[in-house]
Amino acid sequence: MAKLEIGYWAVRALGEPARLMARHSGTEWTDAAIPLNEAGKNEWFVEKKFNMGLDFPNLPYIVDGDVKLTQSTAVYRYLGRKFGLVPDAADQNRADMVEAYLVDIRSSITKLAFAADFEDKAKPEFIASLTKKLEELTKFMGDGPWIMGEKLTYLDFLAYEFIRQAKAVDYEHFKDGAMSFHAQRFRELPNLKAWFESEECTDKTYFINAPFANWPGAPPNL
Repeated sequence: MAKLEIGYWAVRALGEPARLMARHSGTEWTDAAIPLNEAGKNEWFVEKKFNMGLDFPNLPYIVDGDVKLTQSTAVYRYLGRKFGLVPDAADQNRADMVEAYLVDIRSSITKLAFAADFEDKAKPEFIASLTKKLEELTKFMGDGPWIMGEKLTYLDFLAYEFIRQAKAVDYEHFKDGAMSFHAQRFRELPNLKAWFESEECTDKTYFINAPFANWPGAPPNL
């Protein structure tokens, strides 16, 4: 059977939660990362986008046997079901709500990344807003240890990655603040710990947003 393939630009943005789920699963998979350069644009827009049999051609995409999906939340939910990372049925309504909340955080990062007035206006407003959102998420979690309580779900992968991306706007400001405990626990997951410590970890090698954004979110070594 063909391996699961996850396709997205070679940045973190919307693709990284799906990649983290695949890495956590321990299954064999293909990371079809597309460089954000002229060759990569040709690969996606000319060679692949309209030639893969996708109903709604877009990135990220997954191909898993006969399953072909796009749209980021559909991708996350599919991988959650595939890898046993779904919330309990009794928690589904609250799970849907917090999923939307986390996706809103990622959307706010995109808006910030392309803001013309990044330093003077957009960044301070984003920091104030994110501080409040992290306090609300901490209250939602309660004693945890995970977003939906005792069970690790795909929502923890969204929370870890999108909050980490958002905190990168000002690492020092958010270093030990709300939700830091969740990130620390997440990074200790057995199948992810070695990845986070490796030199290949995309925290260290990938931009958060497109390199041409006003705030690209460069990795620490750039």
